[in-house]
Amino acid sequence: MSHPPELPEAVAEPNRRWRIQWIWIVPVVAVLVGIWLAVQAILSQGPTITISFKTGEGLEAGKTKIKFKEVDIGVVKKVALSQDYKRVIATAELTRDATDMLVDDTRFWVVRPRIAGGTVSGISTLLSGAFIGMDIGKTKQERRDYTGLEVPPVFASDVPGREFVLKATDLGSVDVGTPIYFRRLQVGQVTSFELDKDGGGITLHVFINAPYDRYVNSDSRFWQAGGIDVTLGTEGVQINTQSVVSILVGGLAFETPAQSLNQPEAASNAVFPLFATRADAMKLRENIVEQFAFDFHGSVRGLVVGAPVDFRGITVGEVSAIYTRFDPVTRRISIPVEVKLFPERFTSRYATQPKGGRLGDDPHALADFLVARGLRAQLKTGSLITGQLYIALDFFPDAPKAQVNWSRSPPELPTTPSGLQSLQESLTRIIARIDGLPLEQIGQNAQQTLAGTSQLMRNLNTQVVPQAKNALTAAQATLDSANTALQPDSALQQDTSDAIRELARTAASFRALSDYLQRHPEALLRGKTEDAK
Repeated sequence: MSHPPELPEAVAEPNRRWRIQWIWIVPVVAVLVGIWLAVQAILSQGPTITISFKTGEGLEAGKTKIKFKEVDIGVVKKVALSQDYKRVIATAELTRDATDMLVDDTRFWVVRPRIAGGTVSGISTLLSGAFIGMDIGKTKQERRDYTGLEVPPVFASDVPGREFVLKATDLGSVDVGTPIYFRRLQVGQVTSFELDKDGGGITLHVFINAPYDRYVNSDSRFWQAGGIDVTLGTEGVQINTQSVVSILVGGLAFETPAQSLNQPEAASNAVFPLFATRADAMKLRENIVEQFAFDFHGSVRGLVVGAPVDFRGITVGEVSAIYTRFDPVTRRISIPVEVKLFPERFTSRYATQPKGGRLGDDPHALADFLVARGLRAQLKTGSLITGQLYIALDFFPDAPKAQVNWSRSPPELPTTPSGLQSLQESLTRIIARIDGLPLEQIGQNAQQTLAGTSQLMRNLNTQVVPQAKNALTAAQATLDSANTALQPDSALQQDTSDAIRELARTAASFRALSDYLQRHPEALLRGKTEDAK
């Protein structure tokens, strides 16, 4: 029997340590690279912020950029409605370099084509599409959720200059971006405006660029400079405007009076009133203002608040209020007009004279003295075209005596009727006298007189007229005879001519005799001698 062949004996080998196969090197390297890229992406990822807008116009997820100084610093990743559906929330990712920019007063807004305040912005977005603009704040507190501006800011936070506040009664033609002029140079713009909480006016925020902001001091005056300012004065028609832009879109202007140029510069956010015109803005500011009233009994139609109080051509006050009043004692209705008087304008302002303040130490005594001298207030017409009135102060020595009524508040100064009112009162008195005449009796007497005159004329016609006709006939005959006698060929004319010739010959004879007697006076005694022949 044959035996199977012997199998080789297995030899056990010791376990060896595991080693990486060459085939796994590539996947391992790929995983490591991926991990490194992921870490780099996480490390380089910038902050995520949310911006709230009223509308999502121009916002697209993954497309809308966030730019600062025209440099891309982020992109909008998501656009969604808020929980109350009233606003749009844009979630954006910014670059890591923008982390320090996200402070509390950083501002965001959507850049679109806009026309405001005479300027056009965002034209480039017509081709590239809208984007979100950004302006860095100045605070240090970090922030990640923002409310976007609906109107782009007029100036960036890093623009040198100062912001001021203006108070106006109405907005006029002012808008955000409206230019501000200084000596007809555009030096700033309106940044925002809002209605006051009490509804009594408008608050405007303006920004004046450096270095022009140093010309704004505590006594600077701001006024509405939009449109065309037409003034009709003694020098003719004057037309003033700041620029063509101000005519179209409006504008503001400011100036400092010459006497206030040395005042300190105004602080940031200083408050100034906004006047309607330059004339109102540049009026002198009075240090002393006295309140008085004038009680007029005639019509004050044409007198308005702000009308001047004039003393011989110099404005010494202005009308502040106009009322009506019923006097139960006299049962008359009068028109009290309150005025503001400026006593300093009565004092000496001449260069060589010392300047004064109030008129004397006792204003009451001085007012009584002036009224006793005849000082009265009178309404006068300032313009025949508009019919506007003003109050004129002057002395009327013949005016009835009056006194200042110090018992009223404000005190009342006496008045005198205007020229037209005096004429009307005179005509009224004349008409009243005419009404008091017995016109019916006068008419009856006149009728009787006319009847008697008619009878007299008839008597004259029947009795006197025939005799007068005879006398006129005789007189005519006499005149005809005289005319006949005066004809050149009449007998009377011939006789008269002969008589005149005889008188001429007689005069010649007398002349010859006179000459002979002058030569021979002895002839009066001896007679004419032969030699004298």
